[in-house]
Amino acid sequence: MNTSLSLVDLVLNASLLVQLVMLLLLAASLASWTMIFRKRLDMRRAQRAADEFEDQFWSGKDLVSMYNRINASQYSLSAMERIFQSGFKEFARLRNQGGLDAKAVLEGSQRAMRVALRREADALEIYLPFLATVGSTSPYIGLFGTVWGIMNSFRALGNVDQATLSMVAPGIAEALIATAMGLFAAIPAVIAYNRYTSDVERLTSRYDTFVEEFSTILQRQAHA
Repeated sequence: MNTSLSLVDLVLNASLLVQLVMLLLLAASLASWTMIFRKRLDMRRAQRAADEFEDQFWSGKDLVSMYNRINASQYSLSAMERIFQSGFKEFARLRNQGGLDAKAVLEGSQRAMRVALRREADALEIYLPFLATVGSTSPYIGLFGTVWGIMNSFRALGNVDQATLSMVAPGIAEALIATAMGLFAAIPAVIAYNRYTSDVERLTSRYDTFVEEFSTILQRQAHA
């Protein structure tokens, strides 16, 4: 039995199943860190875009000119711009259609904005299920590798007449590495999931508030 306790030797001399567990946890950790950084950039971009749109929206600009500018934009629209576009487009369509009272026009516009809001909320939640999965399952995957490695260590002791700590230590150490890797993958994923879930809820609530405020403006126009 190899008695070297260096980290590299422990990993290289681990059993095949434990090595597969370590590889899986390493891949999950790398993937989760990639998504954590991408999600951070996405949330910052979404919050900045919401700030910019609200500044323009409440600056007193004409809604028709703002709608035309958004429609003619060659760049990717922000979430609030898409919500505004959906609501105002449906409002104008129903109003020009004729035969509908103000309440029906407003309700149609609100439905369009609610659909757009739900679509934007779903887009904000991307990566969160994966982070939740990594955070909840990685410790158990690491524990499985630990149990398997310790089991192999004790099975190997059955082939010797006298067991010593130096004989069993490498096997137990390599097994515990799997637990450490599981925690290393899980802890950042759980922290990021909780943080970004809170950010998504706040941003979604902000979109919902805009829908209500915009609906109030459209209601005044519908009765004009």
